[in-house]
Order: sequence, then C-alpha cells, then structure tokens
Amino acid sequence: MAVVSANRLELLQIADAVAREKSIDRQIVIAAMEDAIAKAARSRYGAETDVHAEINPKTGELRLARHLLVVEDNAVENDAREIPLSEARRRNPAAQVGDAIAETLPPFDFGRIAAQSAKQVIVQKVREAERDRQYEEYKDRIGEIVNGVVKRVEYGNVIVDLGRGEGIVRRDELIPRETFRPGDRIRSYLFDVRREARGPQIFLSRTHPQFMAKLFAQEVPEIYDGIVEIKAVARDPGSRAKIAVVSRDSSIDPVGACVGMRGSRVQAVVQELQGEKIDIIPWSADTATFVVNALQPAEVSKVVLDEEADRIEVVVPDDQLSLAIGRRGQNVRLASQLTGWDIDILTEAEESERRQKEFNERTQLFMQALDVDEVVGQLLASEGFRNIEEVAYVDLNEIASIQGFDEDTAAELQRRAQDHLARVEAEHDARRRELGVADELKEIDGLTTPMLVALGEHGVKTLEDLADCATDDLVGWSEGRGPEAVRHKGFLDGFGVSRADAEAMIMAARVKLGWIEAPSETEATPSEAETEAHPT
Repeated sequence: MAVVSANRLELLQIADAVAREKSIDRQIVIAAMEDAIAKAARSRYGAETDVHAEINPKTGELRLARHLLVVEDNAVENDAREIPLSEARRRNPAAQVGDAIAETLPPFDFGRIAAQSAKQVIVQKVREAERDRQYEEYKDRIGEIVNGVVKRVEYGNVIVDLGRGEGIVRRDELIPRETFRPGDRIRSYLFDVRREARGPQIFLSRTHPQFMAKLFAQEVPEIYDGIVEIKAVARDPGSRAKIAVVSRDSSIDPVGACVGMRGSRVQAVVQELQGEKIDIIPWSADTATFVVNALQPAEVSKVVLDEEADRIEVVVPDDQLSLAIGRRGQNVRLASQLTGWDIDILTEAEESERRQKEFNERTQLFMQALDVDEVVGQLLASEGFRNIEEVAYVDLNEIASIQGFDEDTAAELQRRAQDHLARVEAEHDARRRELGVADELKEIDGLTTPMLVALGEHGVKTLEDLADCATDDLVGWSEGRGPEAVRHKGFLDGFGVSRADAEAMIMAARVKLGWIEAPSETEATPSEAETEAHPT
C-alpha cells in the first residue's frame, strides 16, 4: 500500500487531544478519523468505491486501499467494486470467486469540500462516542446523590453541569419555594438515565424519598456501615417527612443515631431539604406497632387490622384526632405511605358509637330471625355471635354455656336458626330462577345462592358469562392508595370473597366449559397475573 502524504505525528496528536477533552477512548477517535478519511477518499475515487483507511496507532502512518470482490470473468457489473477472476489471479494466483482483493490507492490532497466532509464525520463519531460514554457512566450511578453546578434555568427546570455530563431537575422534582441561579451548587438524587436521540438524558430529583434516605446515609455512619437500616421513607417535600429505621445491633438506638448529638445529624439533612420537618420512627415487624409509631406524635388507643382489605383501623382519644390526622390529612397520609396500609382513624367516642350500633343491629337480627325477646338477642350479640349462620352451625355447647341458657334452649335456638336459613335460601333460590341464573352455576365451589342472585343482577347468568369475567369484575379493585384511593366495586362485594376465591371460581367455569385444562396444584393460574396487576 502507498502512504498518503500526511503529517503522521499530527494525526496522533489530534487523536490524543480529542480523547482527553471528551474523556473517550483514543482508539474510538482514531476509528472516527479512519472513517472520515475513507469518506473523503470516496469523493475522489467514486462514491461506490469500497475504500478503507488505516492509521497505525503507534506511528501515525496512514494507508488507503480499495477492496474489490472477485467474481467470474463474465459477471462483472461494477468496475469500482468488482474484479474478474482472471485479473485477480494475475495479482494473486490463489484468488477464488468471493475473495476480496486489496488494491493500493495513490496519495492525494484533500480538497476543501472533502476536508469539511471528513471533519463532520469525525465530529459526529466523537459526539456519538461521548454520548455512549456518558450513558454507560451515569446509568451505573442511578440511586446516588450527585453534586453539580447550576448551568441555566429554563421554564422552572434546572439544568445542572455534572462535570462530565448534564442533568436536569424538572420543576416538579424541586422542593417547593426553593430557587436556584446559574453558578449555584446543587445536590440531587440521580433516579433515571435514558438513552435518547439527542443524547443521554440524566434525570435528577430533590423531592424523591430516596434523596432524604441517601442524605441520612451520608450524615449517619451507622447507616453507611449497615448497622442501622432505613426501612421506609415518606415525604411531603418541603413540609414534612417520616423515615422508619431499625438497628441490627441491639446496643445501638436507631433513632438516636439518626438524630445525632444535640440533633446535629438530622439538622444537617433538614437544612439541605429547606427546613423540611422529619419524624424519625422506629420500624417494627409487627404491623400494629409500626402503624402506632408512624402516627406519632399522636397517641393511639387501639388498632384493628383487616388483612384481607389491606386496611387498618386506628382508635385515638378524642383530643388526639386532629393531631393524628394532621393539617390537611398530612400526618395520616404520610403514615399510610410509610407503612403501606390504608389507615382509618376514629375517635374513642366514634368507635364506641359504632360498636353500640353494630350491637343493636345484631340484637335486632337475632330477635327477628329467631323470634326471641330482646334479652336473648342481646345475650347472643354480647357473646360475639355476628350472624345467624354462626348460631345455626356452632357447637351446641357454646350456646348452652351462655349464662341463663341450657341445652334445650340452645337446641331450640339452633333449630330456629337453621329453619330461618332454609327459608332465606328458598327465597334466594326463587329469586335466582326468576333472574334466569343457570343451575350449573350452583356446581361452582364457593358460589352461594345469594351470590348467584348478585351475579344474576349484574347479568352473569351462565357458565360462559362467569368464564368471561375478570377477577376485578367479581371483587373490584382500588385505584391509588391511602386517603386518595378510589374503590371500584365488584359484583360480589359484601360477601367476603377474596381475589384468590374469585380467581378459582372463574377458572372452574373455564375448566367446565373446556376452554382450558384443569391446572395442577403446582402450576400458577393465568389469573394470578391479574392479582399482581390490580392489588386491592
């Protein structure tokens, strides 16, 4: 190959300078220069010519060659890219059809247009390499706190110079009422890096819950060392936050470690967050204890968990209600976010009133269904019986053990309860037939006659109708969490049907219709995906 007339040292010096300035691999710059020179050479030797340039990374020697494809003598269609077999064998006796022959190209001087074109190729290749380098560097730093300098502010969004890249703190990721000017130093949480056509987009946040968690990790050595762990964080940026911590060492108080001597550690975080008030709460594996802690500084009298509905009922003294709820519901909202439970708050008076109302309702139920006087109804209600089914099918001795009752009384009450249930069942069955609900639906495990009536009232009257249902149709689902959650009702709401029960009913209908095969006990059913998509 012939050496193209060029300053060898100059090529390597340019490559080294660009690589240092852009913080990219020197070989990438050399490859970009080779592509640029090859493109310039094609403008001289023909756009269809397969020209290759090679720069020796040690000496800077530049060589140009044209690659020609060996074809049969009578099959040449493009002289610029192909060479007949006979001519190829004169150059290389071992040449075969399909081989590539390298033909040396003579040196040439770049014209103005060719030089400009080569420059554009180098700039483009270097820019692409720089973007790839930025993306690879910052994607591995997601979850870190980064320091930077405000470069400019555009429409409330802050553009941050990170040294080897640019990040953006969008307006909604800034703490309310805080302002930045060009040249200000800023700390923020890197939560996302996306590869886009205009280059990697680095998204920063000062409102992300993990920003506060990482600040504590910087200020509290016990967190950095893993002795104290942050289990959950909830924030109302710029106003108030709650953070739950636990210690792996029984001799270290996790709350005290985060507060620091005279509050020095927590105050350092508060100052960075523009005065945001922070409640540091001891985490507990016991849900009730954790919820009580999360509602601090309010005092809690009683906690009742409803695990099926993912809700928790908290009873507080009357004078603690406003403190437990907080201004505009802030305290209970943050506690709900921190614990992952929907929290209902009642005062002791409200809870007592509700309990009394439930007691009276159960008493009236027993009086009417069992044809007994008020004293008997109250005795059953006060002993914890909640419905007629419990009276009808509980062990006879449980009723007989109630003060004032004997075995004969207990047997008579059970007989009346069973007779009442039989009458109600007959009424519901008549209503089912009136609605046109098919008998075959009675064969689905878990479906009671009242449930069949409820399904019929919603247009589900055959196996096909039930098989077409989704889990959410039967049990509903919640959109959002906490006080803002919106409940979408299901056909079987009020019957205590869980999502797993609803899935089993739908699957049973599909199996009976032959739409699917009965799943084995170890297989996951397709409807389980719906459970994950719409948790109640």
